[in-house]
Amino acid sequence: MRSVEDQQIKVTAAAVAPRPVRVAISEAQGLLCAEDVATERPLPGFDQAAIDGYAVRSVDVQGAGADIRDENGDPVDLTLPVVGEVEAGSRQPIRLQPRQTVRVDTGAPLPTLADAVLPVDFTDGGRARIKVYEPVRTGDYVRRIGDDVQPGDIAVRAGTIIGAAQVGLLAAVGRDKVLVHPRPRLSVISIGGELVDIDRTPGPGQVYDVNSYALAAAARDAGADVNRVGIVSADPKRLRDVVEGQLVRSEVVVIAGAVGGWASDQIREALEGLGELTIDRVAMHPGSVQGFGRLGRDEVPTFLLPSNPVGALVVFEVMVRPLIRIALGRRHPMRRVVRARTIMPISSMAGRRGYLRAQLMRDEQTGDYLVQPLGVNGSSHLLSTLAEANSLIVLEPDVTEVRTGDEVQVAFLAQRG
Repeated sequence: MRSVEDQQIKVTAAAVAPRPVRVAISEAQGLLCAEDVATERPLPGFDQAAIDGYAVRSVDVQGAGADIRDENGDPVDLTLPVVGEVEAGSRQPIRLQPRQTVRVDTGAPLPTLADAVLPVDFTDGGRARIKVYEPVRTGDYVRRIGDDVQPGDIAVRAGTIIGAAQVGLLAAVGRDKVLVHPRPRLSVISIGGELVDIDRTPGPGQVYDVNSYALAAAARDAGADVNRVGIVSADPKRLRDVVEGQLVRSEVVVIAGAVGGWASDQIREALEGLGELTIDRVAMHPGSVQGFGRLGRDEVPTFLLPSNPVGALVVFEVMVRPLIRIALGRRHPMRRVVRARTIMPISSMAGRRGYLRAQLMRDEQTGDYLVQPLGVNGSSHLLSTLAEANSLIVLEPDVTEVRTGDEVQVAFLAQRG
């Protein structure tokens, strides 16, 4: 029996990242940037107002708020005439004269000679003339040319996951396309004479094809570009033709069907000549019996997963998902793991690493992680408990019993909500 680590090493060694491609920035979200994007122009490209207010020369408002009085001892207000207005996007140049102000919108170009923006709250908000209550200094509330990036600066570095901020920055520096590591293409095939698609009513002895839908969703969650082939006949010629067709269009192929006994022998015989696909017993549960090989001219990683949906999804999580993440160029392909205290006893199978469905939560008072196992008492096959789970408890092969309050390792699954 192979250890989980040995099987993972064998699988991940087969990971091949697709060649980088140039895509529109609107299609790059979630992908890994494959180039250093250098800026050609400064950002902002001109001095602009950072808020709505009044463009001023800071020297003209330095006395604001001070106790200034005239020769008769009466208080003197600091006032400035408003000689114009500049909206965002304006192309009309304005030159500010001493002891004048211009009303400006956020993002509007700063008038020549203005070196600060006076917030509306620092004034009485007048239209033709304003009273100034507080001073500003040079550069206050102004975005200077090149404050964000200068020509030659790297806006987005290679190896960065492109999110909303990166898409925005690429747009801001005028890039409409970017080189990225594309999503690996993954094909999902279901095999089983008992299977019918969800648009049909199952007859006696028949069940819905769960695996192709569930595994396709898991692959999309991992970041793959998925082709759900659906149900394929176990007829050797038909199966070989379908698999061979998917090998030329995919970086990963996943086949869900029988992995033991006569049925698995049929599958391996059908795929002979495409490469070697071996079926191993791996020291894990569920899903200990699983197949893997590299098929076709390009030695495409090909998996044979259990027909049981829970076992298939757990094997996918442990073996296939890391392969996809590596192909995407992710530095950390494994799920985040934390330590959590159990709130009930757990039993696990001796000699195998257990991956037990669970709900992870936080103690409101201490902030500690707590975990509640799901699908206990021999119900490891129940898909409903996997749907409720947000994590997997990971128990080493030498751990068979866990008491309430003991600490265990817990791997986060995709967050819901």
